Amino acid sequence: MPRSRRRSGTIALLGALTLVPFVTTPAAADPPYERVLNGTFDTGKDPWWSNIPADVTDGRLCAQIPAGTANPWDAMIGQDDLPLEQGQPYTIRFDASASRPVQFRTALQQSAAPYSTVLNKPVDATTTPQTFEFTGTSPVTDTHGQVSFQAGGATEAYTLCLDNISVVGGIVPPGGVRDYGPAVRVNQLGYVAGGPKRATYVTTTTTAQTWQLLDGGNQIVATGKTKPYGPDALSGDNVQLIDLGTYRRTGTGLRLKVGDDLSDPFDIGTDVYAGLRQDALEYFYNNRSGIPIEAQYVGDAYARPAGHLGVAPNKGDTSVPCFPATCDYSLDVRGGWYDAGDHGKYVVNGALAAWQLLDLYERSAGHHDRGTADNTLRIPEAGNGKPDVLDEAKWELDFLLRMQVPAGQPLAGMVHHKIHDEKWTGLPLAPAADPQQRYLYPPSTAATLNLAALGARCARVYAKWDKAFATRCLQSAETAWTAARQHPAVYAPAGGEGGGAYDDTKVTDEFSWAAAELFAATGKASYRKAITTTLKAADGFSWQETGGLADLALARVPWRLSLLDQWKLRQRIAGVADTYVADLKSQGYANPYKPADGKYVWGSNSGTANNAMILAIAADLTGRTAYRSAALESLDYLLGRNAVGQSYVTGYGERSSHNQHHRFWAHSLDPALPSPYPGSMAGGPNSGLQDPVAQRNLQGCAPAKCYIDEIGSYSTNEVAVNWNSALAWLTAYADS
Repeated sequence: MPRSRRRSGTIALLGALTLVPFVTTPAAADPPYERVLNGTFDTGKDPWWSNIPADVTDGRLCAQIPAGTANPWDAMIGQDDLPLEQGQPYTIRFDASASRPVQFRTALQQSAAPYSTVLNKPVDATTTPQTFEFTGTSPVTDTHGQVSFQAGGATEAYTLCLDNISVVGGIVPPGGVRDYGPAVRVNQLGYVAGGPKRATYVTTTTTAQTWQLLDGGNQIVATGKTKPYGPDALSGDNVQLIDLGTYRRTGTGLRLKVGDDLSDPFDIGTDVYAGLRQDALEYFYNNRSGIPIEAQYVGDAYARPAGHLGVAPNKGDTSVPCFPATCDYSLDVRGGWYDAGDHGKYVVNGALAAWQLLDLYERSAGHHDRGTADNTLRIPEAGNGKPDVLDEAKWELDFLLRMQVPAGQPLAGMVHHKIHDEKWTGLPLAPAADPQQRYLYPPSTAATLNLAALGARCARVYAKWDKAFATRCLQSAETAWTAARQHPAVYAPAGGEGGGAYDDTKVTDEFSWAAAELFAATGKASYRKAITTTLKAADGFSWQETGGLADLALARVPWRLSLLDQWKLRQRIAGVADTYVADLKSQGYANPYKPADGKYVWGSNSGTANNAMILAIAADLTGRTAYRSAALESLDYLLGRNAVGQSYVTGYGERSSHNQHHRFWAHSLDPALPSPYPGSMAGGPNSGLQDPVAQRNLQGCAPAKCYIDEIGSYSTNEVAVNWNSALAWLTAYADS
């Protein structure tokens, strides 16, 4: 679901523009190519950024240049991610005028050290708009060049206006040449020996072909025939299907071969998901706020100082004021998890992630699997006698409880929607180096009901392990419920600066989910009567659509329901699972996520994982193997059997995502920083193309191919706590 998140500020990336084996080339005019987006400002300011006030006025971008700055770059307008090719000429052309005669500079260069420059020219602007044109040759190849207009150092303030900006150059078309990997697409991690083992073969051939399964020594161990499928609508590929289901022997380094086409290697085993299960859960420790991330748990590369613990240059989170003119107090809101690639902490997203970890624990406990154990994760709390997954979830729960408005204040019992920086920060940036002012943003009914729901689940789950904490959770949950009923229509606004909006103006679903969790925790009839929603296939669940979680909450407490109501609940969940099985089978790349409008949304991979979670719960409730098989096959999509031939999970698969949008895991920007932690899942294809990198490289993409593994593509390649919680739940299920 799009979160209306925007990034302003410089994103620097040193990296070669890689030319890969030809697979498909986006349609484009003949070279040289236009490299700037929205140079006429017809669609507003984005994706242009500035470090001074700048707005579109009468179709021009006009910036207020202050007096008294020292360096040209102290007052700057720019656009990132322009591809540069060594030896190619580039021409920059633009119109400029100013409120008085001035000189400024325009530059086209690398956006990080060594800042190799294509051109850097002075511009003499007057009060009359003039057209300027400059040409230079690129000394480097870099996928993330930067065009900028630098006006710092003025002795008097003035207004600078720009329009019709163009940068033309290069012979590689926008998007380059995309490499989708081998034509035989497999789960690059592997398959459960007793589960489904299927693959997809991309080919123009329409007749069945012979496939061979090769072991690690390149010996044939099984053969069979492909099954022609035909065109796959969401990818645009013509495919055939391969089923290894009858092959049950284990092995490592296996490959599938069809003709001359050879798949990436994969394993078949009984514990293929054990490592990913652990890493997907350790994602959360790595993204904790308010605690040092220590090398003894994560290794030297991922260790970092505590972020936002009241130590300069941080301005949070031990005493954070409300956004101006919204309240007159400050709260200690240390701890919790950083939501995604930024340093914001958001109640509705964090609550869903923590809820999935608690549900993971309950499901594991019910099946006597090791997910209930201590000493299973590399975290500081390991060895305290409590399940590690509950220790991790408690880190977020403690933060969420701190976000509740104190007694005696206006809106007491409500919950602040979020905390984040006043302005967007650039990349890379370690949490401890964030200099921005932090603010509490106003309470919302949605955030309040999220705490009511999660607090109730907390009360049930922690009762065995920490009775005092469980009691506190229930008290906060019931206080939140009462406050939400008193203020049922307090909505978080859309838009904003410095953090995601997570706006939601329909909260009947949150009321129902909270009521179900409170009923599960207390058995009170008043809560039972307030449950008004059921699970629906069209909605599934997400941070914005929580109505279906009411049924999933009730599924954990069958003793609260009559036998008839238990049967009805099973039927509802099974009915949704039937739809997801049908959706999975109706696609050439098996996936329980199938958007009705044919457009993938922001975080589509979480839709796959969440729908697979519903399939798994349906399998537990009914014992139907078709649901379990579909849940396991969903992992194939996430781990490489997809339209881009890529595992979306870092460190798992021959071709895995490793440049996700994250301010600290930013190795592609700064070689001294690490790549994303193993087990980090990318958001995945997004038809909306809501960032400049996606807009520049993915125009005209088939829905299932609207993805690029670039750190600047936050709309297709960010990470998020509620996406990794879904992956953690699903891999725990697969490993059980």
